[in-house]
Amino acid sequence: MSSSKNLSTSDKLLLAAIDLIAEKGYKGVTTQEIAIAAGLSEKTLFRHFGSKQNLLESAFDRFHYTEEMTKLFNEKLVWDLQTDLLLISRTYHEIMNKNRKMILISIKEEDNLPGFRERKKKPPLQLFEILTDYFTVMFAKGKLIKTNPDVQAFSFMAMNYGAFLNNLDSVSDFPSVSLEEFIMESVQTFTRALTP
Repeated sequence: MSSSKNLSTSDKLLLAAIDLIAEKGYKGVTTQEIAIAAGLSEKTLFRHFGSKQNLLESAFDRFHYTEEMTKLFNEKLVWDLQTDLLLISRTYHEIMNKNRKMILISIKEEDNLPGFRERKKKPPLQLFEILTDYFTVMFAKGKLIKTNPDVQAFSFMAMNYGAFLNNLDSVSDFPSVSLEEFIMESVQTFTRALTP
């Protein structure tokens, strides 16, 4: 957890919760432990979040990729398939790796928290929609073959999520393939297959 004095009270609580829940599990951590780890009182935790579940849900919403990926699609695309897919893939992995503990928690705890599974689906569904729109526009610009943009968006996401999961516990099942090699080769293959 970052010990920066510049963090807001909410962020201190969110980061303390992520660290402790990743280590001990949702049920193995108390609100008092989270507050102490954040250097705050339990009363402050309840004033900001109301409950441990609200705290975890807020952490998930705060430390996921939707906002950053939306900004990327709105501001950084150059409408060149290979350049854009490299940027999207690298940014996705950067964000997912930065938020590794939160992703682990979301995988482990989704069955323990009412409504968490639905919340966990939102970011991938939003990314799917953004990617589908991107492939649709690229086709309209004549830069993509006629294809099903939903299938291409899903394929691109599944490919990248699978690579992320391979390295999730820091012990890769395929150590001879680096993440950067995977990104470069997979995007090249995708680009060759979809370029008219």
